[in-house]
Amino acid sequence: MKAEVDCKSGLNKNEIADRIKEGKQNIVQSNITKTKGQIIKSNVFTLFNLLNALIAVALAVVGAWSNMVFTGIILLNIIIGIAQELKAKKLVEELSLLSMPTVTVIRDSEEQTISVEEIVLDDIMLLESGRQISCDSIVREGELEVNESLLTGESDSVIKRAGDRLLSGSSVICGKCYAQVEHVGNENYAAKISEEAKKMRSVNSELMNSMKKVTKVTSFLIIPLGVILFAEAFFLRGDSTFSAVVSSAAGLLGMLPKGLVLLISISLAGGVIKLAKQKVLIQDLYSLESLAHVDILCLDKTGTLTEGKMQVSRTYDLAKESGIEVDFHKMMGSFLHYSDDNNATFQALKEYYEEEDSYTVIGKISFSSQRKWSAVSFEGGGTFVVGAPERLLDGRIPGFLQKEIENGKRVIIAGFTRDQVQPDETLTRVCPLMAVVINDKVRENASETLRYFRKEGVEIKIISGDNPAAVSSIGKEAGLANYRAYIDMSTIAEDADLTRITSKYTVFGRTTPLQKKQLLQAMKEQGHSVAMTGDGVNDLLALKEADCSIAVAEGSDAAKQVAQVVLLDSDFSSLPDVLLEGRRVVNNVTRVAGVFFVKTIYSVLLTVICILLNMPFPFIPIQITLIDAAIEAYPAFLTAFEPNGNKVGEKFLPAAFRRAVPNAVAIIFGIMSVYLAAPLLGIGAGQMNTAAYLLVGIVSIAAVIRSSAPFTKLRVFVCSTMTFGFIAAITLFHSLLKIEGLSFEAVLVLGFASVGALLLERIVSMIIHISQGKNSAGSISGRKQSVGEN
Repeated sequence: MKAEVDCKSGLNKNEIADRIKEGKQNIVQSNITKTKGQIIKSNVFTLFNLLNALIAVALAVVGAWSNMVFTGIILLNIIIGIAQELKAKKLVEELSLLSMPTVTVIRDSEEQTISVEEIVLDDIMLLESGRQISCDSIVREGELEVNESLLTGESDSVIKRAGDRLLSGSSVICGKCYAQVEHVGNENYAAKISEEAKKMRSVNSELMNSMKKVTKVTSFLIIPLGVILFAEAFFLRGDSTFSAVVSSAAGLLGMLPKGLVLLISISLAGGVIKLAKQKVLIQDLYSLESLAHVDILCLDKTGTLTEGKMQVSRTYDLAKESGIEVDFHKMMGSFLHYSDDNNATFQALKEYYEEEDSYTVIGKISFSSQRKWSAVSFEGGGTFVVGAPERLLDGRIPGFLQKEIENGKRVIIAGFTRDQVQPDETLTRVCPLMAVVINDKVRENASETLRYFRKEGVEIKIISGDNPAAVSSIGKEAGLANYRAYIDMSTIAEDADLTRITSKYTVFGRTTPLQKKQLLQAMKEQGHSVAMTGDGVNDLLALKEADCSIAVAEGSDAAKQVAQVVLLDSDFSSLPDVLLEGRRVVNNVTRVAGVFFVKTIYSVLLTVICILLNMPFPFIPIQITLIDAAIEAYPAFLTAFEPNGNKVGEKFLPAAFRRAVPNAVAIIFGIMSVYLAAPLLGIGAGQMNTAAYLLVGIVSIAAVIRSSAPFTKLRVFVCSTMTFGFIAAITLFHSLLKIEGLSFEAVLVLGFASVGALLLERIVSMIIHISQGKNSAGSISGRKQSVGEN
């Protein structure tokens, strides 16, 4: 049996020092960000780098040193990637300190607020509503209702009394207690199940998942194709080892879109850094990308549309109608004095009414979002109850109170009953004494923010535990579209069609925590990408369900731990910046990815053709490296951080390949045209290869220019310097690049082949565009038919 520590005095300084010395401190092993070692490892030990390293080793063995220039670019990519991630890590960790959960403990007979990592074994924690339980502990005094959904998946609250155990990772819904810490650090229950409450969800990034698919395919192809290329050159054509290795290496290098993975990582890290400076903490790098795809944003009214600072605006005396005589102010004062509730509503009541201890308490029930009422029982004085009108007025709300609700006010009923009440029972025979009207001011920037999301095609829905009419009125004041479409979720049956409900309504009131989660599930089942903002324990299930979860710094510890994005200044108007950054990353990467994939596609196709025709790959590694650096990487990295807030309309990989395929087909056509025409005009192999290489450069440059439309000053500069830089490189370093001067006949062949290739690219692009249009029209028609049938 664990020795009890006195709840009033707690541990003293010597006892705390002894426990720290013995290592009995709640040192958290997991971090929000990757460690420096993990960052270096993730940038160095990649499949792309391994394949490039193998090619480099092969070239080094045969002494092809000039063709190993690409290793310098790979090394530079690694250094840039590591530096950018380290910078992002530093900023995120600095901001996370501002968002770090704290706990109130009793030490040396005083209440102290410390970080969760400073907790030691046997500390006495003071736990209240909204707090996440940081360590396994035992309730010594008081009573709580806790939510263990993050650990067990069950949404029902659990009542904990003296002697009961509390599990780390669970959250306090309501009540207040003193709890003695039983386990710290890795001994905690949450740690033993991988700290489920805190751990970042598995990466769900379309960009990175797409790159993994490309990596898997290229790695599957690259080794067998490389072996066959070398074997044909060395054994069938009798080429030297040097020539066979260099020729094979060029074909393999072209298959690897080396800079694209780095571009994605740097773009995301850059977004995190930019938002960090605006006091927005991104706890999951890929949540930036997730928010870019969001088309429904679910808001909790309190703390988002409104400031969350409640104040009593007026009261209505209901005691005369009930015919009961009690000293209301003494009862309310005693209720507030002994109540363990501390949410915004109760804080407003405490500011308005004076606390006192005129009565002796014999029992109390804390407020919960499930019950929507709380109660305190007095010795010889019955039970004083405070709660929502629909629970205490038996559904018969007077017109004057209904008007207050419709005007967006929160109405609280204070009542009295002679009976003892139980937390799991329906209230009966409660005599209303007073109606208290509480006001919550709408944020000044709420209307502007909602208007922005509406313009950007993001639908707003409000999911709240408040009265739906009140929430609707707040929505009206904030400029919410379709604010009249509201529903009371307390009237909805468990087997109701939530898909139909989510499609029809904008405002959902009197919503339980489980219903919030179910509403999000219904939206996602319809193909929507859903973001959720929340600040309380009642939002936890929904936050975990959302594609992107957002919390405010003023919210509960539990909500901040679960959320991927934390608004440190608790300003709802910061969300458009997060959306814009996510869209910038996805749109810019998708725009330039096609250029990277052009080389991957034509390299694979050209390698297969060379194998089938038993001919050497026409290019050498240093030539491929020039295209990598000048035509792929240079424009992509310079334009990656341009603003681009357009709505993300299509999936990354299909869009990138749709842009890449026409250019790759055009290049293959052009190269084959050169190789067919050159022998007829007596053009030698050296000039033929040079013409083919220049054709690749021309089509690739044209692809970059097309992807840059519409043009900005930056894009004009990038396209111009890219073109002149490529020309300058092949002019100045022609001997290193093995570029030969072209005869008139070779120039003629290059000209006709280039024009034909560019025309073919346009034709193939038009065919793909028309085909995609028909598919889209069919898809829309099918959806309309489906909706009609439903």
